[in-house]
Amino acid sequence: MAALHLYLDLMSQPCRSVYIFARANNIAFQYEAVRLFKGEHITDEFKNVNAFRKVPALKDGEFTLSESTAIILYLARKFNTPDHWYPSDLQKRARVDEYLAWQHTNTRPHGSKIFWGKHMAKVLTGEELCPEKLNPLLVQFSNILTDLEKVFLQDTPFLVGNEISIADLVAIVELMQAVAAGLNFFDDRPKLDAWKQRVVAAVGEELFNEAHKEILSVQEHSKDSIPPQLLEGLKEKLELITK
Repeated sequence: MAALHLYLDLMSQPCRSVYIFARANNIAFQYEAVRLFKGEHITDEFKNVNAFRKVPALKDGEFTLSESTAIILYLARKFNTPDHWYPSDLQKRARVDEYLAWQHTNTRPHGSKIFWGKHMAKVLTGEELCPEKLNPLLVQFSNILTDLEKVFLQDTPFLVGNEISIADLVAIVELMQAVAAGLNFFDDRPKLDAWKQRVVAAVGEELFNEAHKEILSVQEHSKDSIPPQLLEGLKEKLELITK
């Protein structure tokens, strides 16, 4: 059994980035499933792995680590993954760091808001958000996509130059969350769509599809599959996101 354990739920976009990175780089690990919608992340047992009770989490022997970008960087350094992922060139690496910092208040929250507004609202309340609440989320997300195209991607194949990096991987999983909610924005943005296809080819289509299989079938889920003790907290989160 691998000494390295990754605690994941592939419904979560940060978990998918960690999973794809590890698999694409042939890093051996023990997959530990932590089902968010079953409340497995709030158990006392999991608290011993991650005091914040969130996924992804890593356990390497006695060492534990939380936060997806920290986990990916740890894996890149420990396993000496190919340089293009996290370039040794100072300025290229700084560009990766720039995106990783930017996405925390841009791609990540706004992609998640689309998922909650178009999918989770329907699951929890039986109907999609009203246009007055949903449209501002769509406008914000559209602005993020434009920034990705014009500021980061520009005229290069990937976000940081000619090869895939951690930045591309972290970005694509967030965008796929909106796709899973039914927002097919790639159809209207050929530049981003071409970038997506390059990312998929770089990590491998089979791996990419495997990692996204569950989230892309999320429309089949219902409120009945969520434990009652989690429902109230999820409804409160929906209120905060859409108020």
